[in-house]
Amino acid sequence: MTRPAPPWALLAELSHGCPLRCAYCSNPVELISRSAELTTGQWADVFRQAAALGVVQTHLSGGEPLLRRDLTEIVAAADGAGVHTQLVTSGVGLSEPRLTALIAAGLRSVQLSVQHADPGASERIAGARSFAAKERAARLIREAGLPFGLNAVLHRANLDALDAVIELALDWGAHRVELANTQFYGWALRNRDALLPDRRQIAEARARVERWRPLLAGRMELVWVAPDYVDGTAKPCMGGWGALSLTVAPDGTVHPCPAAAALPGLDAPNVKDRSLDWIWHESKAFNLYRGESWMREPCRSCELRTKDFGGCRCQAYALTGDATRTDPVCSRSPDHALVRALVDRAPAPATAPASGPPHTPGAPASGPPHAPGPDRVELPDPVAAPVYAYREEGP
Repeated sequence: MTRPAPPWALLAELSHGCPLRCAYCSNPVELISRSAELTTGQWADVFRQAAALGVVQTHLSGGEPLLRRDLTEIVAAADGAGVHTQLVTSGVGLSEPRLTALIAAGLRSVQLSVQHADPGASERIAGARSFAAKERAARLIREAGLPFGLNAVLHRANLDALDAVIELALDWGAHRVELANTQFYGWALRNRDALLPDRRQIAEARARVERWRPLLAGRMELVWVAPDYVDGTAKPCMGGWGALSLTVAPDGTVHPCPAAAALPGLDAPNVKDRSLDWIWHESKAFNLYRGESWMREPCRSCELRTKDFGGCRCQAYALTGDATRTDPVCSRSPDHALVRALVDRAPAPATAPASGPPHTPGAPASGPPHAPGPDRVELPDPVAAPVYAYREEGP
């Protein structure tokens, strides 16, 4: 096999602790405890090794990275190593002094999550009172002049509020809004039956995104992350397994992607035992699905194999129990009927969404209001929402 090109991105999962309890979260069901998290010095060493390997950008994520009291030192370590830093946060716990210190340490941009444009609906989906904190965080980020992205994970309970979410991003001053249809890993997989939208919801949401694009041109970047269960097209997972990026979990375990912890037999290495250089080039975990030699038919002879890289290994395992099979979301997969059946049985929402083109922000809306009322956003039972027990600051 040809020696892999160096990675350029690192997802640093600083903690699995989080003040929210989002049922769509892709974090693993078995969360890593606060006591097992890497120390400040160990994270600093990770960033030095990552920079030497070729990494130029890191997403400081979690859980909630603001739970780390040493976050400022971690940012400074990454910046000192020459790695561009982006904070991925719920906004809960972001104060003006904290943000000022993070910027002084080298923080370059922020991605803020939001669950819904309606405060009550947002908090029901998040499982915690958090909307006011998000609104305050957005104001602080905007006033600080940082590049600011807003991320909304879409599912059955908020797809019909898509217009309102985009308008919220404009109102909050975001430079970019990412509308990310739920990817079913971790807690999202556990709660898939409650989260999966029907085809009508997806089609309507997609159409509304296209109506928004010309209105937002030159004002705000609009990103639509496709719902691969519905589209029948396998996504190019992380740009290919072990091709562009690596993920370091809170305890130092290194994976080719955030969801790979669920795969059996991966034998994922840890930065406390091995160098990132060895992990990237030599480890079983990073070489297992690199290239094309692992592929089975129909992937092996498919002309799309250099574009979708056989699809997602974690999704193939979640749906079939075999990580080497063609990703079942692909319409060419022999297992695609599994995905079709899941989407076909997804119940429609109790209330139809607002109709008509998006209105100009600031102008009166015509027709039904864009933001659904509270009776339209309850997640159906049962929802085994994750319980993040680690809310205290540390280490």
